Amino acid sequence: MTACAIEPAAEHEDGDAPRAGCSITTDGSYAARLAPAGDCWFPERWTLDGPEPYAVPLPAHQPEEPGTEVQPMGDGRVLICRPTDGRHLFSLLYPTGPGTGELLLGAVQCPDEQSRLRLLPPAPGGDKAYALAVGRRSSTVWLVAGGAFGPERLAEVPGRCSGGVWLDRGGRMLALDRESGGRTKAVVVDLERGGEVSPLLQITDDSDDRLALADPDSGLLLIRSDAPSPGQERLGWGVLGSTLPVRFPECLRMPDCVVTPFAIQPGQVLTPEGCGVALRIDGPAGSWVGVWRPAERQVRHLPAPERWLTGAGWWTRDGVLQLPYATAAVPCGVARWESPNTAAPQRGAGLDSTCGYRRAGATSHDGTAQPQQHDPAPTEVPLAPARTRPVPLQQAPLGGLVTK
Repeated sequence: MTACAIEPAAEHEDGDAPRAGCSITTDGSYAARLAPAGDCWFPERWTLDGPEPYAVPLPAHQPEEPGTEVQPMGDGRVLICRPTDGRHLFSLLYPTGPGTGELLLGAVQCPDEQSRLRLLPPAPGGDKAYALAVGRRSSTVWLVAGGAFGPERLAEVPGRCSGGVWLDRGGRMLALDRESGGRTKAVVVDLERGGEVSPLLQITDDSDDRLALADPDSGLLLIRSDAPSPGQERLGWGVLGSTLPVRFPECLRMPDCVVTPFAIQPGQVLTPEGCGVALRIDGPAGSWVGVWRPAERQVRHLPAPERWLTGAGWWTRDGVLQLPYATAAVPCGVARWESPNTAAPQRGAGLDSTCGYRRAGATSHDGTAQPQQHDPAPTEVPLAPARTRPVPLQQAPLGGLVTK
C-alpha cells in the first residue's frame, strides 16, 4: 500500500502532543516535512537561516508509506524513518543535483505488534537523532543517527513512556512522561549515565504530571497536570531548580479547546517569566495561535497564517515568533509576529494588518521570489479568559531533582 490519498497522522497518541506540520532544528536553521504531490507525499527540506526561506524536494523512487516520519539534521540532511514489516528503517536524505542521495543507517526491530516507535524531537546540536520505542512493559531510547555503527540502544525505562523534552543544550538530559501504577509522572533519563532515571514532577501522589515543553536557557517548564482540578488536565508553568510551586494560570484554561505549547523564546537566562511561549489552540472554529508570557497572565490570540504547518514554529532570541506556511502561491513561506516590545521589523518585510504578521520574501522550489500574501482572520476566535492570579500548589517539586 502506498501513501497516496492518505495524509500523515497529526493527532496525538498515548499522551503525545498533536504532531506538528513539520519538524524544525533547535536553532531554527532547517525544517523537514512530508509535502504533498498530488495525492502522494514526499520528503522536503526547508532552509530557514538565509535571507529568504527556500525548499528542496527530496523524493525517493516511490511515494512514502503511512507512518513515515522525517526530521532535519543540523548539516542540512534529512533523517527519514520508514516503518515496514515490524521494523523501522532509518536513512539520511540529501540533494544530489537533480536527484536525492540516500545513506542507509540501519533498522530497529519492534518486538511485537503492540510496540510502537517514533522519532523524539530534534536534539540540541543537530548532529544526533533519537527515537523512542514503547513496548508493553518498558520503553527504549535509541540513538538512530549520529552514532558510530548504526542505531544504538541507549536506555531502557520501565513503564510505557510518551512525550520527550530536552532539558539541556548538550542533548544529555531527556524528560519522558512515564505511565506506571496507573499514574503518569515526568521523569528524567540521563543518556550519559547508562539511562539513569530520576523523578522530575511529583505534584501530588494521585495526579498525572506531564512535561509539555522546556527551555534550557531560562529553565521555564510548561506542565500538564490534573493536580489543581482532579479529572481535568490543566496547563501550568514552573522553573527548573526553583523552590516555588507550579502555577496554573486561569488564562490558559480554555473550555472546549486543546492548548498545546510548541515553542519558547530562548536566551532569557535570568527572566523565565518574560519568555514568550507560542501555543497551538485547537477549538470548534479550527486551529489558531496563542502567545503568552508568564508575567503577563493573559493570552494574545492570533489567527494562524493561511496554510500554516500547524503546530510548527520557533522564536528568535529578541522575541520574534516565526511560523512556517505553504500555499499554492507561496510553497515555502515564513510569517513573523513581533510583540510590541521587540525590535523594528526587517527591511523588506511586509505587514499584514489583519493579524500583525510580517513576511520576509518567500521562495518556491526553484528559488524564484513570490508575491506577498495577506491572511484573512478566522471568522471566530475565542476571547481570552478573564485574568486571575496563578493557582499555587502546596508542593514545590522542581528543586534539585535533575542530576548534573
